[in-house]
Amino acid sequence: MAVIDLNSDMGEGFGVYSLGDDEAMLGIVTSANIACGFHAGDPLVMAKTLAAAQANGVGVGAHPSFLDLWGFGRRPIMGERPEDVEKHLIYQIGALQALAHANGQKLQHVKTHGSLGNLANEDASLARAVARAIRAVDPGLVFVVMPGLEMERAGEAENLRLAREIYADRAYADNGNLVSRKLPGAVIHDADDAATRVLRMVEDGEIVTAGGGRLKVKADTVCVHGDTHGAVEMARHIRARLEGAGIEVRPFGEWLA
Repeated sequence: MAVIDLNSDMGEGFGVYSLGDDEAMLGIVTSANIACGFHAGDPLVMAKTLAAAQANGVGVGAHPSFLDLWGFGRRPIMGERPEDVEKHLIYQIGALQALAHANGQKLQHVKTHGSLGNLANEDASLARAVARAIRAVDPGLVFVVMPGLEMERAGEAENLRLAREIYADRAYADNGNLVSRKLPGAVIHDADDAATRVLRMVEDGEIVTAGGGRLKVKADTVCVHGDTHGAVEMARHIRARLEGAGIEVRPFGEWLA
């Protein structure tokens, strides 16, 4: 039977503020990318999200970002030295790893957030800084990457295990990166359309870009952004469509080679 993981970004509140319905999403997805304090999250939010994921049998990973609470990590922070970004990531991954350890959990993966991921996908030196940070903290962590871009190449160069990711709710540019959220059509909101699109990508082994191009990919995990409007319904549709097609949905930490 074919198998795939379904992931979502979580723990993206701060203090008394919350974003997304993590409780509902944790009943659907199989992996959670948990904010580590630089774009969202704080020690209490991180610990609460870890515990909720554990209760639902959901794999957990770090979701590090540029230091950008004001912009939710979605502003391009230009001019950061890769060696400084590397230390920022070690700090964030290590913080979540310590909280997980205190709760009897083990981190499964690391997935970059927002602008950091978008820039590192096209900047080899930044991508290598991300991969080095992961290896420095724990070389057994899985690096979640978009296929065909610089972070995939960096992960391979650092001999990290990779989980190749496709997006349910985002449009793709012709180079395989995500279309900027500033452009029309960049974010997909219709749950049924997203589910149809995901199933086609998984079964056909290819991504269709906004310009009509086709990029070959073997997907290990599907992302639904937790802060997208209607995210829970979208994730539910996607899981039902995948399982209806005979595809098993499980955390990639259980089956990824």
